[in-house]
Amino acid sequence: MSTHSSKGTALITGASTGIGAVYADRLAKRGYDLVLVARSLDKLNEVGRQIQSASGRKIETLQADLTIPADVQRVADRLATDTAITALVNNAGIAAASKLLESDPNYLDQMIQLNVTALTRLTLAAAPAFVARANGLIINIGSVVALAPELLNGTYSGTKAYVQNFSTSLKNELAGKGVTVQVVLPGATATPLWEKSGVNVHTDLPPEWVMSTEDMVDASLAGLDQGEFATIPALPNSADFEAYEKARLALAPNLSRKNPADRYGIGVAQ
Repeated sequence: MSTHSSKGTALITGASTGIGAVYADRLAKRGYDLVLVARSLDKLNEVGRQIQSASGRKIETLQADLTIPADVQRVADRLATDTAITALVNNAGIAAASKLLESDPNYLDQMIQLNVTALTRLTLAAAPAFVARANGLIINIGSVVALAPELLNGTYSGTKAYVQNFSTSLKNELAGKGVTVQVVLPGATATPLWEKSGVNVHTDLPPEWVMSTEDMVDASLAGLDQGEFATIPALPNSADFEAYEKARLALAPNLSRKNPADRYGIGVAQ
C-alpha cells in the first residue's frame, strides 16, 4: 500500500538484513522515505526493491562499511547536510561470544569501531541538524548485555553499555529541543549477528530466550509510541527497569565526596 504523506527520511544503518531490514519495512509503512546503509549493495538493493514495491516510498541505498572511518564520514556528511532526514536508526553492529582472553584483538577493535565510534560519529552528525530544525528521532540499538556484563564477551557488553550511557546523556542534553531519543535493549534475537559471532541461535540458545526479529522491532516501535526512552522488548514489567534506574540515581549524591567512606578507616586530615 502506498503512503502519500511523509514523515521525512529515515537513515538506517545495517539495513541489509535482520533488525535493520525490519526497521526499514516498518518505518516505510509509517510514512518515512528511507536511506538504507550497509556493506552489501546487492542485499541493500533487494531490501529496497521489496520495500518500495510494498510501500511506494522513496528508497535510496548507500553502500558503506562503517568499520572504515572514511565511509563513516561519508554517511555523517549526509546526515549533517540532508535536511530531508528526520530520523536515524543506529542499528549496525557486531557481537562477540568468545571468552575475552580467547578473542582476536583485531576483531574487538573492529567491534569498537562499529558499535561505538561509528554510532557516536553518526549521532553527532545528525543531532545538531535535528536540533536546528527542532524535529528528529534517534534510535540507538543496544543490548540487554549492557545490564548484564556477565553474559557473552566483556568487550561486546562494554560497547553496548556505552550505547546505553551515551543515549541516556544524549536524551538529557536534548530534552526540550524537539528531538526524541530511544535506546532499545533487545535480548537474544534471531538475526545473522549471532552467526557471525559463532553462535547458532537455533541450537545453542534455549528457544524460550530467542525473539523473532519482527516481534523485537514491533515491540520497540510500540515502546517508542508509548513514550519510552529505554525499551527492553522482553521485559514483562517495565517497573522493574524503572526501579533499577531509581536505585542507580539514588547513588548519585554519594558518588563523589571530599572524604573517604568510614568503612576504609582513613582519618580526616587535620
